[in-house]
Amino acid sequence: MASDDARPLSIPIILGTSRKGRQSVHAARFVLGELEKRPAVTTELIDVATVPLRFDDAGEAIKEPGFAAAMAHADGLVIVTPEYNHSFPGLLKHLLDTCLEEYIHKPAGIVGVSAGPFGGARVIQSMLPVLRELGLAATFTDLHFGQVAAVFDEQGALRDQAFVKRAAGFIDELLWMARTLRWGRDHVPAD
Repeated sequence: MASDDARPLSIPIILGTSRKGRQSVHAARFVLGELEKRPAVTTELIDVATVPLRFDDAGEAIKEPGFAAAMAHADGLVIVTPEYNHSFPGLLKHLLDTCLEEYIHKPAGIVGVSAGPFGGARVIQSMLPVLRELGLAATFTDLHFGQVAAVFDEQGALRDQAFVKRAAGFIDELLWMARTLRWGRDHVPAD
């Protein structure tokens, strides 16, 4: 299969919480805006709160067609997740588990969000084995938003411009991995 190098990279962002008053949405919108500035990249925000998930079964048996299509088309993805009790939201795990083959050999970058000072480091650590089991390749660089209420104002405007540079490094690595792994998927047989 030949690679279409002119095709823009598709990098959707998954916002992994539906909690009322969630501040992770500010981080997700910020990363979305930074990705939209990149040439040859298309992105969209997939909000777990709006994906019509079934709860009468699990895994691929409840695959939501729109989400599955976005994951199949994706060259990589960003997961924005708050830290809930040292881990990630169950609804995010439920959504991620609905796909498998759509993720194989694609990079995923994690954006950890927390009200405390550690910037979601524990949620990122909790996500890594899940990503690997799903067939995703985790980036080496993560993006941390600790004390998120101080990073964004109530309308979601960024207060600390240092995050622009941090996000740039995170995105640079994700896009490099997305281009490299897309080439590999297109040119190197997996068997």
